[in-house]
Amino acid sequence: MRLVSWNVNGFRAILQKGFGDFLRSSNADVFCIQETKMQAGQIEVAFDGYEQYWNSAERKGYSGTAVFSRVEPLDVLYDIGREEHTGEGRAITLEFENFYLVTVYAPNSKDGLARLPYRMEWEDGFRGYVKRLDEKKPVVICGDMNVAHREIDLRHPKTNRMNAGFSDEERAKMTELLSAGFVDSFRYLYPDKTDAYTWWSYLRQARKTNAGWRIDYFIVSEALRGDIEESLIYSDVYGSDHCPVGLILGLGKGNQGL
Repeated sequence: MRLVSWNVNGFRAILQKGFGDFLRSSNADVFCIQETKMQAGQIEVAFDGYEQYWNSAERKGYSGTAVFSRVEPLDVLYDIGREEHTGEGRAITLEFENFYLVTVYAPNSKDGLARLPYRMEWEDGFRGYVKRLDEKKPVVICGDMNVAHREIDLRHPKTNRMNAGFSDEERAKMTELLSAGFVDSFRYLYPDKTDAYTWWSYLRQARKTNAGWRIDYFIVSEALRGDIEESLIYSDVYGSDHCPVGLILGLGKGNQGL
């Protein structure tokens, strides 16, 4: 099964930058996007063979997630089951026969870590949510987690320590999530791979010099560790300040038994 995730930094804008071509060429069974920055009804799109599911923020031009799936889910859930974490369109869960797929756009802690206290509450709520799902069947988590977990996951760790996305607190929450029975698929396959990033600032030609961060993930339940065939970073795909990431799982071949 082939899964793709991309923080598009504005869905309407990326439609003009080849999004449809990449979706089709990716051959994804399920294609997840984050930071749609739009409300339902603002635009109508259709991609042959894909059903679509949207979770938009109440605030216009902000946050939001969506999923395009060639496989019909058994159920679709929105947000993470806690009222204090609704309204920003940050998560969609698709239930398939053998696993849950959760696409997520984690809150940014903002300059000066102004939103860090809320981020910590959200992290605990999200971890509890996926752990409850994992008690029923395995979980695949994908999306912009807004944290570089280890120093290897960004070009300049020393000068960015305690900046948003690389604070000790955010990194510790990622460690807690992984310790709760989940696997970072990319680091599982490539534990020592350097210069592998998924986000680059628009400033100082960061993408040209590959001064990036790896903050977009595919994380899976321990039960799926042995099914990880490939974890991909599409660093040559442009259109956003993030690039897409992908996961190939050795299950559900031919869209059977998902």
